[in-house]
Amino acid sequence: MADQQDNYPAHLSTYTSFNKLVLFTILFVVLLLSCMALGLVGNAHIFALLLGIGGTLALLVAFAVMS
Repeated sequence: MADQQDNYPAHLSTYTSFNKLVLFTILFVVLLLSCMALGLVGNAHIFALLLGIGGTLALLVAFAVMS
């Protein structure tokens, strides 16, 4: 029983890191799909490109700062 209590902080850290990874992946997929929709269906190619690059950089910086 003592082993389970000793591993709790490590498990909590892993769980938190995995949640951040899943959140990043979901947000990135939503960003990618919205940029594709703007570029292909909305005929806003340059805006979609800038939004995709800017959004990706913003996501990377936000999750780097959050870690």
